[in-house]
Amino acid sequence: MNPANAKVVEPAKERGGIQSIERAFAILEEIARHRDGIGLAELSKRVGLHSSTAFHLIRTMVQLGYLSQPPESKKYRVGRRLFTLAAGALDDVELVRIATPVLEKLSLETSEASHFAVRAADDIVVVAKTAGGGMFQLVDRSGAVRPAHATALGKVLAAAMTAAELERWLQTHELRKFTDKTTVEREALLRELEAVRRNGIAFDDGEFDPEVRCVAVPVRDFAGRVSGAIGISGPIWRLSLQALQDKSARVREAAEQLSAELGAHVAAKG
Repeated sequence: MNPANAKVVEPAKERGGIQSIERAFAILEEIARHRDGIGLAELSKRVGLHSSTAFHLIRTMVQLGYLSQPPESKKYRVGRRLFTLAAGALDDVELVRIATPVLEKLSLETSEASHFAVRAADDIVVVAKTAGGGMFQLVDRSGAVRPAHATALGKVLAAAMTAAELERWLQTHELRKFTDKTTVEREALLRELEAVRRNGIAFDDGEFDPEVRCVAVPVRDFAGRVSGAIGISGPIWRLSLQALQDKSARVREAAEQLSAELGAHVAAKG
């Protein structure tokens, strides 16, 4: 055969390597959509692979820790190593970078100060904030620590605690009374946090500062976990209870946007 007329064929190993990466990520993405796990047959069908091909890729990812399969189950789930990688990528600096444009848009739409807070051990810390366009702005400085029981941001993050975490927090923290409206009774607070979990929204009606009202909702990461809280605040003479309710829709939209930026699956509207 004349070498000049020979057809150049891409090496199978190189071609297969690229294809395998694409298939592996398709498998990861599909498994991530099923929080309760997904079996091999259904997974193979959804990603368009023969079950034997999918099995070999899955087995490799299980061995590496990116996927898991509980002994008592035939379903695959996202593995701890993937969580570790994602958590390491989302440090405070990265969170601030991602959250700030969302906060700026929220402040522009509501004319109120916007805040993003996370849980740091037992503290509720405001890590990013923007001022609104209205007069008399009340903006927490970055790094400000806020009480979990007396602020909307804090209630969202407290409601996301496990039962054991919340019990430990209650045993080690005083429910300090900041204003006449601060909830300081344990059972009353537990009922309010249950409502926050159920409704996905928290309010602060002058409970930390008698002149300020706030609303906040949870922000979720790629695993569906609450990774932070986003909210707005303003003076009570401008931010009436009705205005707070009206503007809460914008806060929810901002939370969905920020959650999507963090990899959360947000259901399409319409």
